[in-house]
Amino acid sequence: MKNIVIFGSGGHAKVIVDIIEKQGEFNIAGFIDGYREKNTVLMGYKVLGGESSLEDIVVSDKIYGGIIGIGDNSIRAKVRDKIIKTIPNFKFVNCLHPKSILGKDVTLGVGNVVMAGAIINSSSRINNHCILNTNSSIDHDCLMSNFSSIAPNATVGGKVKIGDYSAIGIGVNIFNNVNIGHNCIIGGGSLVCHDTNENSIYYGSPSKFIREHKIGDKYL
Repeated sequence: MKNIVIFGSGGHAKVIVDIIEKQGEFNIAGFIDGYREKNTVLMGYKVLGGESSLEDIVVSDKIYGGIIGIGDNSIRAKVRDKIIKTIPNFKFVNCLHPKSILGKDVTLGVGNVVMAGAIINSSSRINNHCILNTNSSIDHDCLMSNFSSIAPNATVGGKVKIGDYSAIGIGVNIFNNVNIGHNCIIGGGSLVCHDTNENSIYYGSPSKFIREHKIGDKYL
């Protein structure tokens, strides 16, 4: 199996370890994390070094590619930018739990994580570096744009568009044909009946605009 690395070593990265092991397509060479001491062992795998050592690690460990194991959408984007600045042709892999379900004509970009129990129904498109968390679902003809995420038990109706960097919280329900603007946060348990603005936080049932949200602001 081809060797890959996981960028980050927190809780989201731990879930990715489990997915990769069950997926059975790649061998985990270790973690890339500049905030942990080199050779620290987590879940049976070593921290190989930080991003500044990536070029050497790729050569010495014969790395095929990797996945970014960071849950925050904007931070994941910043890490991706650092990686491709160092290695422009770095390969990002998709991590798909064997107990996830992908419908007919679903298309995936790169660097996506699809967790256990997640369902992507027919003709939906998942762009790059997205997260579909445990038991989440999106129905037919949906779009998840780059660096967007859906939390556990969120349900997205048909023909929904989710903008870049947007995060759908735990247990959210989104009606059919709704457009979620770029960089939006939908708070846990909300019911979204109408389109949202960009750069905004919404929550409630039905959801309401609460305040503006800047890229990089914490939300997890």
